[in-house]
Amino acid sequence: MAPNLECRMYEAKYPEVDMAVMIQVKNIADMGAYVSLLEYNNIEGMILFSELSRRRIRSVSSLIKVGRIEPVMVLRVDKERGYIDLSKRRVSEEDIQACEERYNKSKLVHSIMRHVAETLNIDLEELYIHIGWPLYRKYGHAFEAFKIIVTDPDTVLSTLTREVKEVGPDGQEVTKVVPAVSEEVKDSLVKNIRRRMTPQPLKIRADIEMKCFQFDGVLHIKEAMHKAEAAGNDDCPVKIKLVAPPLYVLTTQTLDKEQGILVFNNAIASCTEAIEQHKGKLVVKEAARAVSERDDKLLAEHMVKLRQDNEEVSGDEDSEEEEDTGMGEVDVDNGAGITD
Repeated sequence: MAPNLECRMYEAKYPEVDMAVMIQVKNIADMGAYVSLLEYNNIEGMILFSELSRRRIRSVSSLIKVGRIEPVMVLRVDKERGYIDLSKRRVSEEDIQACEERYNKSKLVHSIMRHVAETLNIDLEELYIHIGWPLYRKYGHAFEAFKIIVTDPDTVLSTLTREVKEVGPDGQEVTKVVPAVSEEVKDSLVKNIRRRMTPQPLKIRADIEMKCFQFDGVLHIKEAMHKAEAAGNDDCPVKIKLVAPPLYVLTTQTLDKEQGILVFNNAIASCTEAIEQHKGKLVVKEAARAVSERDDKLLAEHMVKLRQDNEEVSGDEDSEEEEDTGMGEVDVDNGAGITD
């Protein structure tokens, strides 16, 4: 039999009153909108039209749409009948932000747990009972435990236990405490967590133009480039390369986007100061920003093309000079063309 892969994200079957929850609108009826509570295995809730907005409603469709996912506030929970009344107008900006943050973490945890359950043919709820919900209780959110598992799985998983009943040699039933996580489950869980949660370095890039027409201008530009690279650090090393005069590109890889952009801004400031001391000029053409692999590839292709173009020009210099000599001089003044 296929395992049951449907399960709520949290141990509680129903949300608490005055709690913000993430919902998806399923359909709109005469009295209000029927929604699914995404964190609670899609159990049904309802938002009455009177709870859509604090203002007078001119158009229901402008306030709520089928398929939309958004946070709402829990007003009432009738566990016996399974009724959950919700409100859109009572949820604050702070509630929305906290709910979205929690939901994004829970969704990632749920995705990892579901994949492990599916791969190992285990009921998802069993996995939550023995691993997920105990981690929620201990760490506040299983996501925080998963972050530790990335580098130190045993610290988290070795503390999880469960009770099993066995029949002893004397025929009496005894309760034993055993590890909650088998080696097979542990290996699969750790592998999936590391694949999904290991931070990936961001590529940061800035494009600048730098000119210096003073004597030894090239040396002054190289000195400014060294100043830019010196502004980097071990976590965010700065590299600066010539694309084609006067265009240069600064690049780095870092796990912290904000830190990377700050380092880049300092590097550009150091570079600017160094070149201006020699009456040169630096212009930022593209500010520091995170770039994709595609952007990186396009830059590399562009630089290769420029290199090839330069090689072709340098290789043809002799023949061009010979042709010019053979053609004589152009009489620009009278437009007579070529003279001997």
